[in-house]
Amino acid sequence: MSKKIAFIGLGAMGRPMAANVAKAGYDLNVFDLAPAAVAELAALGATAADSPAQAAAGSDIVLLSLPNAAIVAGVVTGENGVLAGSHSGQMIIDLSSVTPEHTRKMAALARDKGVGYLDAPVSGGVAGAAAGTLTIMVGGDPAAFAACETILQVIGKKIYHVGAVGAGDALKLINNLMLGINMAGVAEALTLGVKAGLDPKTMLDVIGVSSGRSYAFEAKVPNFILKGSFAPGFAIDLQYKDMEMATQTAKELGVPLLLTNVAQQMYETAKASGLGRQDISAVTTMLEKLAGVEVRESNPGVRGERRG
Repeated sequence: MSKKIAFIGLGAMGRPMAANVAKAGYDLNVFDLAPAAVAELAALGATAADSPAQAAAGSDIVLLSLPNAAIVAGVVTGENGVLAGSHSGQMIIDLSSVTPEHTRKMAALARDKGVGYLDAPVSGGVAGAAAGTLTIMVGGDPAAFAACETILQVIGKKIYHVGAVGAGDALKLINNLMLGINMAGVAEALTLGVKAGLDPKTMLDVIGVSSGRSYAFEAKVPNFILKGSFAPGFAIDLQYKDMEMATQTAKELGVPLLLTNVAQQMYETAKASGLGRQDISAVTTMLEKLAGVEVRESNPGVRGERRG
């Protein structure tokens, strides 16, 4: 418990993760551009910092939870960034979802200052962040991982060391690539099923114990699609970003991603339709409009068809 922790990035995921760190009794510095988020953590005993550099100064471990690679780079390497306030022996743990190549660049810059670096993207959504039950995929030096495992156990339940720096980000991209493809398939299948006269609840019950089931099916159909409630969850904007990073990585490695590219177009179309901030299951609504049906629990079979 003696370690001093800095947490930078108090968004939808970062705020509950930082709150769990504070509640665990750690000496915690926080920084975010949103005053309300900082105030919420200050009420839990955290100290508000004026910059990433100030948050990092004197901290043993710096946790980052940020929206994209450009922001991570600015926070780490900027004039008042983490490395400007860092010291030899410090550890940066990036919980953000970025490309493996980006992480390797950040780790090299940190190493030049004697600072360690772990990429540790998370899976489990806002609910998992609040409950402290996230799955965490960690890339980096095994000894560094072992030294930081205790703090990771505060925010996650299933923690895996998956390889060298960048490996955590690679595995997260693969995971979210599969989620994106699965969700697109679920949306298409359910829309077809209702158009063919099937009861959405019957599809949920039967497919839920059959070979077509998946996480996207089990989590998104009963809790989002059948209810017609699409507040995230995991937003379409974020799913699109993760699939874009996967395709970028695939281009760097010369790997074709046929299904990924098709599924990505569904999320890009959803973004262009103004659905970017809704849950990924909202891609179903685009197909519903094209087919003239709604996939809702209250709309059995052909009665799910819209009447113009």
